[in-house]
Formats: sequence, C-alpha cells, structure tokens
Amino acid sequence: MNLRASFLFHRLFVYLLLVCGGVVFMIPFVWMLSTSLKGSAGLFDIPPKWIPEPVQWRNYVDAVLAFPFWNYTVNTLIITAANMAGTMISSSLVAYAFARLRWPGRGAWFVVMLATMMLPGQVTMIPMFILFKHLGWLNTFLPLTVPSFFGSAIYIFFLRQFFMTIPREFTEAAKIDGAPEFMIYWRIFLPLSGATMATIAIFTFMGTWNDFMGPLIYLNDPDKFTLALGLRSFQQAFGTRWNVMMACSIIVMLPSLILFFTCQRYFIEGITLTGIKG
Repeated sequence: MNLRASFLFHRLFVYLLLVCGGVVFMIPFVWMLSTSLKGSAGLFDIPPKWIPEPVQWRNYVDAVLAFPFWNYTVNTLIITAANMAGTMISSSLVAYAFARLRWPGRGAWFVVMLATMMLPGQVTMIPMFILFKHLGWLNTFLPLTVPSFFGSAIYIFFLRQFFMTIPREFTEAAKIDGAPEFMIYWRIFLPLSGATMATIAIFTFMGTWNDFMGPLIYLNDPDKFTLALGLRSFQQAFGTRWNVMMACSIIVMLPSLILFFTCQRYFIEGITLTGIKG
C-alpha cells in the first residue's frame, strides 16, 4: 500500500509540475492573443485585462492591410517549399549512402559530418555572405534555398539511424531481383521512412518560416521580403500600434502551430523511430 501511495504521489507531483510549466509557457501566448483583440486605449491597463471588452477583430484586418501581407506570404512559401524539398531529398540520399553503401572512409566522413553540428551558424555567416556576393546571389532567394540541397547534418544523422534499422533482407531481395541502388532507395527506404521524413519536413518548415536572420542578411528589396522581415518593417512603421503588431504575430505564427499540432503524431513517431542503433 505504501508503494502504491508513493507511486501515486510521484505521478501527481510530475503532473502538477508539467501543468505549472505549461501555464508559465502559455502566459506569453495568451497575453499576445489578448493584446491582439484590444483597442488602443486598453493596452497598458494596470492590472491587465485578459479578456478584452469589446473584442476588436478589426486589428486582424488592419494587420493584413498594413503591409504587403500576401506578397510576403508567397515569398515565404517559395523559400519554405524549396528548403523542405532540398533538405529531404539531399539528406535522405546522403543518409542512405552512410547507412547501406560500402565505400572507403565512410566512418571517418560520418564523424566529420557530425562534427559540423558543433559549428554555430554565426561562424560561417561571413564566409557564406562573401561566397554568395561573389556568385552574384545577393538580393535573391538563392542564398536562402540552395544550401538546403547540400543536406543537413542533424537530419542526415536522424535518417541514417532509421535506415540502419531496416532489415538487410529487404535490400538483398531487391538486389536479387535486379534493382539498382537508387531504386532500392526510392522504392523501399523512402516509403518506410515516412514518419521520419515528416519530422524533418516539420522541423524545416518551422525553421524556414520563422527565419529572420537569413532574409535580413541577403534580401534588401521590399518586394522580396519574407513575413519575418515584414514584421520588422511593420514595427518600424507602426511601432506604437502594439495591438495590430500582436495580431500580425498571431497570423504569422498560426501556420507553424497548425502544422505542428496536426502532424504531432508523425513528429513523435519519427523521433522515436530514429532509434539508437549505431
């Protein structure tokens, strides 16, 4: 009985801790949503009113009309779609080579690839800018999309770990039937890695959709701005309209939230299926 009571107390403590942590993390989002529905007069009330009276839905209309929202959305979608396609294709190809192909120095190159994850992005920022400047790619989408077609070390690692769990009998049976390596990769490994690929797609979407530093460095034409840069431009032009600014932020954040919650099952399954096999 004491053991059962101790177990229930431990579970209760964990649940209370998670609930308290969840509330703490939710407060900024609730405040953002509340502010986006307030009028200008009630933004700085002390104590703050969490439920706006009256609700100002007009803030969302003003947020869309205050800057070229749809143009920025199209630009962001183009960059995001290109990054998702490039990352998934290149990372899966490299992961298959590390997982199933036999070639000299495979282990050493895998370690070198993992070592690149230790480099922060700020270290390579200036060399990349100089490279893209000499290529004439500044003020285009190329610096924001082309690097994704060279793979990502963390995603290569995820996929390589999953590919290592696929029985070799599948590969051997395909080779007996005369299937080349690319066909094995395309017809066997990719269909089986759907959950892991979905995880990579979610991570890439969220990272690209919310990216601010990359567009800030490489884009200077307002017609090519992304939504993140559009928020910065809106803040500079209408910095005192915090209710409309919060409405803009909610609109920009909404696609990432919808994608994460609708694909949460694939996200968790993909992380789990990567396994720990070396």
